[in-house]
Amino acid sequence: GRFGLQVPGCPGPRAGARTRESAGPEPAATGAALAGAELRAPPHTLLRRCRHVCRGWRALVDRQALWLLILARDHGATGRTLLPLVRSCLPPARDGRLCPLGRFCLRRPIGRNFIWNRGGQEGFRKWMVRQGGNGWVLEEHVPTVPGTPSQSFGTSFRWCLKKEFLDLEEEGLWPELLDSGKIEICVSEWQRAQDSSACVYRLLVQLLDANQTVLDTFSAVPDPSQQWNNNSCLWVTHVFSNLKMGVRLVSFEHWGEETRFWAGDYEARVTNSSVIARVHPS
Repeated sequence: GRFGLQVPGCPGPRAGARTRESAGPEPAATGAALAGAELRAPPHTLLRRCRHVCRGWRALVDRQALWLLILARDHGATGRTLLPLVRSCLPPARDGRLCPLGRFCLRRPIGRNFIWNRGGQEGFRKWMVRQGGNGWVLEEHVPTVPGTPSQSFGTSFRWCLKKEFLDLEEEGLWPELLDSGKIEICVSEWQRAQDSSACVYRLLVQLLDANQTVLDTFSAVPDPSQQWNNNSCLWVTHVFSNLKMGVRLVSFEHWGEETRFWAGDYEARVTNSSVIARVHPS
């Protein structure tokens, strides 16, 4: 078929036709069909195209067995770690709904930074912003730390706040995995001071349940950067291990202020913010 996949009696849509789910037959999900599907199509094709061909394909794509085969195909170190972990805390079957393992394979959440716009590459998109003084600015600079963005967010002479709210299930994790005790959340950020200014900086990260009740908190309030600080840099990091039951959301916010009340670009700068889910080392 046009997807590189074929289940007898369940053809793909005609070229140029509107894509809609047909009322085709519901073939049994045999081992051969599963193997053929997982070997020929990447997760985004299975979920975004094949799942909408007919009821048969929907039933096939929504099965855990298919996604376990896809995970088993990764023979690298990551695959060898993830497959036993996933098998130990499988989500319950959800008839007629997308299998959480499908989103997991599509989103690849383990080891990925959930902060998408970490250095202002897309302006302030995804961030909730509160302005103070002259407000937040975006600044190009030469990275002082390899691997960090060449752009940072700069604050002003009054407190400036920037916050991002993350849904861990939307990122590809599921409740049983988050509650397994085998996942940790690592947060970090670089803060950089302007040489000629004095500034203060704060980082607040909270883990919340689905009702937004705070379950765990990390707060960093480093000593203020003094004037003539030689463009000092500070890496702030913390690992939430032994996650409490019910963690589903992450609130990541930082504050900055120039303490001499100078108008202009004399401020605390933040960049390379990160929130990463990892497998807890056994």
